[in-house]
Amino acid sequence: MNKTIKCSLLALLLVSLSVGSSKAGNEDRTGEAGAVQLLINPWARSSAWGFGGLSSVDGIESSFLNIAGLAFVDKTEILASTSNWLGNAGVRVNSFGLGQRLGETGVLGISLMSVSFGDIQITRTNAPEGGIGNFTPSNFNLGLAYAKRFSESISAGINAKIISEALTNVSAIGVAFDAGIRYATGDRDQTKIAISLKNVGTPMRFTGDGLDENISNSITSLTATRSRNAAAFELPSLLSIGASYNFLLSESSNLTLGGAFVANAFRRDQVSVGLEYHIKFDKAHFKARTGYVYEPGMFAEDARSATALNGPSGGLSLDLPVGKSKESTISLDYGARLSTAFGITHSLGLRINVK
Repeated sequence: MNKTIKCSLLALLLVSLSVGSSKAGNEDRTGEAGAVQLLINPWARSSAWGFGGLSSVDGIESSFLNIAGLAFVDKTEILASTSNWLGNAGVRVNSFGLGQRLGETGVLGISLMSVSFGDIQITRTNAPEGGIGNFTPSNFNLGLAYAKRFSESISAGINAKIISEALTNVSAIGVAFDAGIRYATGDRDQTKIAISLKNVGTPMRFTGDGLDENISNSITSLTATRSRNAAAFELPSLLSIGASYNFLLSESSNLTLGGAFVANAFRRDQVSVGLEYHIKFDKAHFKARTGYVYEPGMFAEDARSATALNGPSGGLSLDLPVGKSKESTISLDYGARLSTAFGITHSLGLRINVK
């Protein structure tokens, strides 16, 4: 490991630990952060085992867990996914990603996630029952990432994200950054260790005509407009540290055990564990995975609704060879997350991997 790689790894570790130790696990701040869609994993495959795949996730899906995994795109990867967020809540999460190798060690990635809330009825103080039309909130994140393999053992990446939230007459825009490092060691890179720092950025604030108020003077019959300033809100930053080990069961099958500790700045810390079984049939691949996200107090009767992002998960993937060489693949992914407070979130993904 050369001096540059050592310095980069040490720098990210020190920054991550300082941010984590100063902010993490403060449940007294629960609900104070905004842009909470940044905490939603939109991808079907990696969400099926929680944060358990932090150190082993590859490709464009690493844009959520650990951007260092983007460096393992073979040539071109295209990915689309959709989820019915929180069961029957009526919220749809759609995502699209593209990863393209640049040279021998670098990969450029683009990811987009949008949250659709459907049509919501307009209500006002003088029309609390509605009946005056509907509005549709707009909510999306756009990410531009770059990852690089510095050696056979170390990869790192950074992801810059634009965050947009809007109603009919107010909106907020912010910028956030993710950074991650992954280290692999052992025979056939069976052991992996990763550190990921996410959602570090400037506070956001809503602005727009919706914050204006018309004030009338009954004596002079004059009308004036008063603009109100909305309070700024911070982003839900977090630090995650994870490891995994790949058990080689045979020439065509293996079992990966992964786990991670997630230090959240605006909610309880979490521990995630997961398993992924992989078997190869000729050039087709089948994978089954399961995971569990635990946080302190989640089983207490008065704390079960503290967060929806915990509990068991699972999923399946099928990679089928395509093309003349049969090296490229098209994949179907399915993931399910059962929340202790809401219903089941089903995620479906379609992936094209060109080699």
